Amino acid sequence: MYRYREGGMMMEEKRDLSGFVNAEEAEIEQIKERKMREMEEKIKAKGEEQKEGIIDYPIVLTDETFTDAVRKSSLIVVDCWAPWCGPCKTIAPVIEELAKQYAGKVVFGKLNVDENPKVATDFAIMAIPTMFIFKNGEPVDVIQGALPKPYLEAKLKEWL
Repeated sequence: MYRYREGGMMMEEKRDLSGFVNAEEAEIEQIKERKMREMEEKIKAKGEEQKEGIIDYPIVLTDETFTDAVRKSSLIVVDCWAPWCGPCKTIAPVIEELAKQYAGKVVFGKLNVDENPKVATDFAIMAIPTMFIFKNGEPVDVIQGALPKPYLEAKLKEWL
């Protein structure tokens, strides 16, 4: 089986190895084909690994995990919320959509301020929902209120 790329697509064709001058040439051709398959499998596996590493949902942040998550993410949006907050419930599906849409570019995190008072106090959160945008570990923007998706996207694009 001989494999090659044509126009971005992987093509296969059977090759008759009997046309080779000697057995050595046929063996070399078989080795080439086997190596090509191995390389393709490695490339495919690497692509799958990269896909697995992409976070396409909001991660749950706590007082303990907050600092580490902010440091490790080049761009992270932290949604500060509480279960009793109506506007927080309204914005939650939008945050989930944005997490899918910007997967690999922006990490989204959700911080329950009732369960994590340290971060809420450190950032003087007085109203929820409040979203902080951190770039390279530093706060660069704050969004307060349940604002529409186009507004949130415009804010994100400023920092991409």
